[in-house]
Amino acid sequence: MKDVIATYYFRPRADTKPDQAARAICDEETTGTWTDISTRTEYVKQLDGTVESVTPQGEGYITRIHYPAEIFEPGNVAQYLSVCAGNLFGLGRLDAVRLLDIEYPDSLIIPFKGPKFGISGVRKMIGSKNRPHVGTIIKPKVGLNPVDTASVAYEAAMGNVDLIKDDETLTDQAFCPIDKRLPLVMKRLEEAKDETGRQVLYAVNITTRADRIVQRALHAIELGANMIMIDIFTSGFGALQALGEDSRIKVPIHVHRTMHAAFTRNPEHGIAMRPLAHIIRMLGADQLHTGTVSGKMSHTTPEVKKSIDMLTCNCHGMKPTFPVSSGGLHPGNVAHELASLGIDIVLQAGGGIHGHPDGTAAGARAMRQAVDAFMEGKTAEEYAKDHYELERALKHWGSN
Repeated sequence: MKDVIATYYFRPRADTKPDQAARAICDEETTGTWTDISTRTEYVKQLDGTVESVTPQGEGYITRIHYPAEIFEPGNVAQYLSVCAGNLFGLGRLDAVRLLDIEYPDSLIIPFKGPKFGISGVRKMIGSKNRPHVGTIIKPKVGLNPVDTASVAYEAAMGNVDLIKDDETLTDQAFCPIDKRLPLVMKRLEEAKDETGRQVLYAVNITTRADRIVQRALHAIELGANMIMIDIFTSGFGALQALGEDSRIKVPIHVHRTMHAAFTRNPEHGIAMRPLAHIIRMLGADQLHTGTVSGKMSHTTPEVKKSIDMLTCNCHGMKPTFPVSSGGLHPGNVAHELASLGIDIVLQAGGGIHGHPDGTAAGARAMRQAVDAFMEGKTAEEYAKDHYELERALKHWGSN
């Protein structure tokens, strides 16, 4: 493959034929404009895009468009997206358009190394093999002081989670600064390790402006961080790329996708999560939130699976990124989640752990028990008969 191939869903304006609409996307994203111009010479026309196909899909159409690799600057993700996801969303000939996928030739993938750790590297740190990981989020997402944050982390660790993370809105605020929060959390996690023998990762949120994020990450590592977290869409792709390419960043990178639904939620307009997940893997994410099939957020199972397939496929010689299922998870929907998405996944529960009637540690144990039930081929209800924490969770939240 020598071209970039972008796949779009679109609905043309009533006075525009489908092939004209597809051509409008193609022209807008390569060499065309709204009128004839004298500067569009023969050598420029060699960089024109081409429409491979236009096929009906529901009330609209699917088109595959080829963009010559020469119009892309290798290694510049911002420019990649300027071509494949540029001005087309405002084109008057389209009532709706959604970028579904991007396929890249090797020449545009080579500059990227992908995750430093990936699924196998994170598993090695935890000491797990053939099972899902269970994670939690510090809740409430903001408001706790450093001492109480560390206490919540300790309780979760004692309940046998594999991962604890900050939420997307907690960074370095005065009520809970990183310099105080991080050492206290790591101290309490070390205490839990002494008692349980288990390693727990803490993804501290280092999100900040792109030109400062490496410095903040290195500072967090100096303070003892064993994982860092970034809000990708609010920080920008360049911030993740800087972290992924820096050899001094020797801990996994957990990527939160806050704000994604502004452009991924509408099934007819915007950008699907799959092409974004592809880029995020290329840039070095070791873990990425992909959504649930049974939680509180708006997703369809096929959409979530497409993102996970992109993160875990054997492609480009890159390590696979660990998918993270989060948003409304609790022990009662663990089985449905795993049956739908597989076991190479992190089940990230916030309220579904901290909201347990007996507290955080019990909530964490209930999540692990729900995972164990699935792995042993038992229903949660059956397993709950001799696992008190799971029984309490199912009575509190039910199951599906």
